[in-house]
Amino acid sequence: MQQPLFDLAPTLTVAQLVRQIKEVVESDDVLRDVWVRGEVSNLSQSAVGHLYFTLKDRDAAIRCVMWRSDAARVFRLPNNGDAIEAHGHVSMYEARGDVQLYVDDLKLTGAGALWVEFERLKARLEAEGLFAPEHKRALPEFPRVIGVVTSREGAVLRDMCNILARRYPLAEILLAPTLVQGADAAPMIAGAIQTINDFAIDVLIVARGGGSIEDLWAFNDERVARAIYHSRVPVISAVGHETDFTIADFVADVRAPTPSAAAELVAPDVRELRGNLAYARQRLAQLARARVDDARARLAQTTHALERNSPQARLANNRQRVDDLTRRLDARIRQLIALRREKLNGALRHLAALNPEATLARGYAIVREKSTGRVVKSVSQVSARAEIRVRVRDGEFEATVGAKDGE
Repeated sequence: MQQPLFDLAPTLTVAQLVRQIKEVVESDDVLRDVWVRGEVSNLSQSAVGHLYFTLKDRDAAIRCVMWRSDAARVFRLPNNGDAIEAHGHVSMYEARGDVQLYVDDLKLTGAGALWVEFERLKARLEAEGLFAPEHKRALPEFPRVIGVVTSREGAVLRDMCNILARRYPLAEILLAPTLVQGADAAPMIAGAIQTINDFAIDVLIVARGGGSIEDLWAFNDERVARAIYHSRVPVISAVGHETDFTIADFVADVRAPTPSAAAELVAPDVRELRGNLAYARQRLAQLARARVDDARARLAQTTHALERNSPQARLANNRQRVDDLTRRLDARIRQLIALRREKLNGALRHLAALNPEATLARGYAIVREKSTGRVVKSVSQVSARAEIRVRVRDGEFEATVGAKDGE
């Protein structure tokens, strides 16, 4: 008789099963680096600052955890009901067997306070004519000097320089370095635009890489908008990704979806003019990128292997376990305090019932021999004409014993 196939299946403990599922989840390339869009609900923050919430849409929901160190970098934390995009990786909280999104960054996608301010400034500048089509100027066909206003650090400048060097090496690039994020960025950007206009540039690119609305907020500043509007030369706004829009985009003569796209818009492709030489350069660039991609893929595999063997995952679970145990301890302490309080109240009630003052208040009296002070508990303790002291609810008085029953 053939043995059933299910008899050959291994028997696992719950912990082994959860770890197996966790390994499968964490080995998925998509789930290791993912943006998730949804609505925040069940938001809570632990005593040490970790965030716990649920991200949901009409069809599904997933638990989310954001550690305090990551939450501290967020411009504004969400509220229940906010629509957000959360970035992170998917793993499991082994103690409960929950699949969770461990969030390291998030951005609001709803109409928050910044968005309201953005719309207000946009409407006012549009009414003043700063976005008017008749003010837009055409880009020069063959610029000799290209001005760039962006950060000296980061990949934006390197990417644009690489693209311009490949597409149009005849042009010179003149950089006006500036901060592109933070409270001091807006006046520096506006000043850089004004300063670089004093040089012999033919066109100007104002650029920054992608980010949240908070990261890009300097390009929604009125000072930056007016500096672009008064620029002597045409301005290309290349701020953020293709889906990001800032006030600078509306004022500029041309909006590029990315800084790299701006580098392609600002100058012709010299490869079309140089034939075979341009084709050879293109092939070389493709091979270089392929080598870099291969190296990056190998690095990603190695990095992932190190992450899987790192104590960080266990530390993450222990962090959440500490929060759970803290909540349970608080509840237990409150329960014990309530029990002790009830026992104390019962003892107080019992003590009150035994209080002789309460007995006297009901009409009883305490009789003592005047000479000895002993409490009279029986008629045999006193004789006729003996002097006694009688204590009642509101005081004492003396009396003399008359004849006793039977005498």
